[in-house]
Amino acid sequence: MHELLRGDWHVHSTFSDDAVSSLEENVAAAAAAGLTALRCVDHVRASTTWVPELVAAIDALQVPEVLAVRSGIEAKILDVDGRIDMPPGVVLGAGGIDAVLLADHQVPSPDGPWSPRATIEALQGGLPPRTVVDWILEATTRAAHRVAGHGQIAHPFSILPKIGLDEDAIDDERLVWWAEELATAAALVEVNEKWACPGPRALRALTAAGARVVASTDSHVASDVGRYDRVVGLLQGVRR
Repeated sequence: MHELLRGDWHVHSTFSDDAVSSLEENVAAAAAAGLTALRCVDHVRASTTWVPELVAAIDALQVPEVLAVRSGIEAKILDVDGRIDMPPGVVLGAGGIDAVLLADHQVPSPDGPWSPRATIEALQGGLPPRTVVDWILEATTRAAHRVAGHGQIAHPFSILPKIGLDEDAIDDERLVWWAEELATAAALVEVNEKWACPGPRALRALTAAGARVVASTDSHVASDVGRYDRVVGLLQGVRR
């Protein structure tokens, strides 16, 4: 087994309104799968008030000695400046949340998040794909620097197929720059089972830059915790 597959760094619980398993069920599933690392993550917005309760619930978990459990919140990157849709005053580190998972749920444009539909319309109207790609790259790296040492890039580039693009739209020079910036910000970068991203080119760039890559299922139900298929293929592609 590839060493990355011994961890699942993005697992949702019932603190998220679209997940069905409890924290306890996720821990039990991780232990049953033989994992050694688990990050319990839930979706937030700026208006979210329950983050202290999430921290307390994770701290209270009964966890096998072989399993290290970490906490996280998943928040949308809002714009090209890397603003993050997370509650103000969230404590990062000791006594708080271990990491902020930075997500490209929408396109982070200079004037705020664009939906996939709005972005497609802009591309059809003549907006260059390179411009949109640059927004995503710059927004992601700037967001990582905002929470330096506590960032994890959630499902990198998952927004691209939603707007009719793919990772081939990113040239090698910009991909290397992105990877080096994330390494400088000490961000973890996940290779994500649910969205099958990022691809082998990006993973090779991250490895060359010295960025830390972790595996995640993005599970919303305990039965998916630690179960990898698409990630295995992506990691095999790196070796080719």
